[in-house]
Amino acid sequence: MSHKIVVGYDGSESADAALSFAIGVARAQGGSVVIAHVLEWSPYSFLTPTELEERHMRRSEELERAKSALLDPVVAKLSDSGVEVKTALKYGHIAETLCEVAKDEGADQIVIGRTGHSSLSSRLFGSVAGSLAQAGPVPVTIVP
Repeated sequence: MSHKIVVGYDGSESADAALSFAIGVARAQGGSVVIAHVLEWSPYSFLTPTELEERHMRRSEELERAKSALLDPVVAKLSDSGVEVKTALKYGHIAETLCEVAKDEGADQIVIGRTGHSSLSSRLFGSVAGSLAQAGPVPVTIVP
């Protein structure tokens, strides 16, 4: 059975370091990598039907932009890495969604950078790394 690693990726230097680490581990163990990007959004807003339709259109556009601007270039860059690479692009709470991706993919490990494109709110309410370290369904490696 090969080792499958989910990498939380947001394009930051820390995420690049995590991806590089995961590629090295996957290459050494004959495994594969799932590069997961999560667009965070809150389901707790009360919108009219028209606003919901507009939000759905914006979400589709955001997903396409994230795919073409973030995920496609990194996958192309890794094409000669010798490691099978696929992507997952989702909306939701970042830590919870990375846990779902890991479960859905049958991953053995989650790898993330210690810091990413975070805001002050993550420092006040808890980081993705801290949340995953506590709630991850598989071992979590936090790369400095």
